[in-house]
Amino acid sequence: MHDTLAYIQNSGAFPVIKRDKLVTLQLNLGYLCNLSCTHCHVNASPKRTELMDKTTIDLIFNFALKNEIHCFDLTGGAPEMNPEFRYLVERASQEGIKIIDRCNLVILEEKGYEYLGAFLAQNKVECIASLPCYLEDNVDKQRGKGTFNQSINALKRLNELGYGIADSGLILNLVFNPQGANLPPPQPLLEQQYKCQLKKLGIVFNQLFAITNLPIQRFGSILISQGKFDSYMQLLKDNFQVENLTRLMCLNTLSIDWKGFIYDCDFNQMLNLPLKNNGVKKVHISQLDNNLELQKINTLAHCYGCTAGQGSSCGGALN
Repeated sequence: MHDTLAYIQNSGAFPVIKRDKLVTLQLNLGYLCNLSCTHCHVNASPKRTELMDKTTIDLIFNFALKNEIHCFDLTGGAPEMNPEFRYLVERASQEGIKIIDRCNLVILEEKGYEYLGAFLAQNKVECIASLPCYLEDNVDKQRGKGTFNQSINALKRLNELGYGIADSGLILNLVFNPQGANLPPPQPLLEQQYKCQLKKLGIVFNQLFAITNLPIQRFGSILISQGKFDSYMQLLKDNFQVENLTRLMCLNTLSIDWKGFIYDCDFNQMLNLPLKNNGVKKVHISQLDNNLELQKINTLAHCYGCTAGQGSSCGGALN
């Protein structure tokens, strides 16, 4: 595996940005996943063993309740594979904390996870489901043979539970990722195409999020192997839009890794670039206070991926 951080450090600076009011905690529950997608910036796979434990989850709840944080954004790996997933979701529901589950869909079709769809619906979990394309060949190429049909079956199951249905209160958003070293097409147009194609299969959803692939971990390593890393970085820089700087997800969200350490975003977590806080090199959730506004965010050249073109965040396009 290539050292993508070294390549990013040699790719130039990024404008200074500072944090706004903290709204969301994005929790990486671990790098264990039932899939090994080519576009994965986490290097998640079925062989990974890193998983957040209950002690760390309780510390996160302590911080959230003390500081009136009302949203947990759960990611991984496959967050549902963490043994404490059910505890976390049920406690959040009791505490009035909104839960977003970043689901790869295929997990709903795996043995032992048959309960998952009904559990998510019962707890009013917002589902952001990855479907990198609406074409079978493209999805299977990125995620593995048979994953498209498994994803479609999972979406149908979620629809049957009320997800994506108007006025149901159960939000189902989908995520698109480009196949390779390209920027996503315009999100509104792509959403229309997704809805048209999936309607033919009897599937509905709320919104589509078009997310740019960042050149780190597995995807970055592939770019380096193909000799495309520098050209992709140049593509991101050439399409930089200054207005996107005021809409970045890192302005109001913190990323917490499976051990409880804090980062400005999930991408920085994968590059081991921790939050800078009062000179402390690596801050744990047990040490964190909420005096973060106007603090400088830790940035490198990979951040151009979030500001290129229509912009990109975990909530899709920025403009």
